[in-house]
Amino acid sequence: MSQSHLKRTPLNAEHRRLGARMVDFGGWDMPVQYSGVIDEHKVVRTTVGLFDVSHMGELMVSGRGANDFLQRMTTNDITKIAIGQAQYSALCKEDGCVIDDIIVYRRGIDSFMVCVNASNAEKDEQWLRAHLPASGVILENESDAYAQIAVQGPKARELVQQIVDINISSLKYYWFSEGKVLGQPSIIARTGYTGELGYELYVPAEASPRIWSAMVEAAQKFGGKPCGLGARDTLRLEMGYLLYGNDMDEGINALECGLGWVTKFAKGEFIGSKALAAQKELGLSRQIVGIQMVDKAIARHGYKIFSAAEGGHELGWVTSGTVAPSLSVNVGMAYLPPEFSALGTEIFVEIRGERKMAKVCKKPFYTNGTAQL
Repeated sequence: MSQSHLKRTPLNAEHRRLGARMVDFGGWDMPVQYSGVIDEHKVVRTTVGLFDVSHMGELMVSGRGANDFLQRMTTNDITKIAIGQAQYSALCKEDGCVIDDIIVYRRGIDSFMVCVNASNAEKDEQWLRAHLPASGVILENESDAYAQIAVQGPKARELVQQIVDINISSLKYYWFSEGKVLGQPSIIARTGYTGELGYELYVPAEASPRIWSAMVEAAQKFGGKPCGLGARDTLRLEMGYLLYGNDMDEGINALECGLGWVTKFAKGEFIGSKALAAQKELGLSRQIVGIQMVDKAIARHGYKIFSAAEGGHELGWVTSGTVAPSLSVNVGMAYLPPEFSALGTEIFVEIRGERKMAKVCKKPFYTNGTAQL
């Protein structure tokens, strides 16, 4: 796709003004880095970083049938979240494979916001619309109305408190409030994708450049700075967080990719529940695991994995891999058969024609995050 046809967030001009390196990210013109991936990664782990994640989609679901509708469409149990609470969940096809992983925010008794991945926003909306009941549920795509700014790091609370009109000291992990950010009506959510204390601010698109600029200035007082998608990827991978399109897709079911913890069979039937229940009964043929390189090499997306036995046979593939800046080791995630998924199991990753040793290890790789403090 040519540069002129890429989608742009409301903060695009701000990124260019600040000298960000811009790339095509799923059809969006996005900042991959400012000062460098490792530098930005360490800033988030030690102080605070700002991310533009306005490419994410926001779908509003409301009406007297909204609860029943989302209960049928998602894997998690909607009845378990209160007004002001958020819930990680997934949308599945009838075969149990993942359409998208999402966050559902309950704004009222019959009012929800569903945050969806940027690359899946149109697909998710179409899927939900195709299953809307004849009456009782309203679905509105308000993605263009919002910019989303993620504030992540140990100093995130101090920074955000300076720009909102509510007291966020008691806002718990995966809860949110509706208040004002620099005078603009916004949603202030204590969520994130880095493993650190963080907030995601859903602010009016038209006001977002002014808000972003003020936040960049405020972050500097803490030694913080704007960060790109490169650091966001290394941060989430250190935590073992899944990335749609890498670690899961429509060819992988919710149990295989480790979403069993948000798949609530006890709530009753939902789309994909029958197939997933049958898969659970039968047993998995593959599952996602953490891996750490033993040999000096980096496992990348798509690399093949082989057993450690002499003349070893192909077992699976790497979904994500990187140097973990916080740990100075090379880690990744991969799909392996259950019999090769025990912690400490030695495997080989094929890298440019050579097989490099790795071992299965526990996730998350990084365990000193401040997300729930």
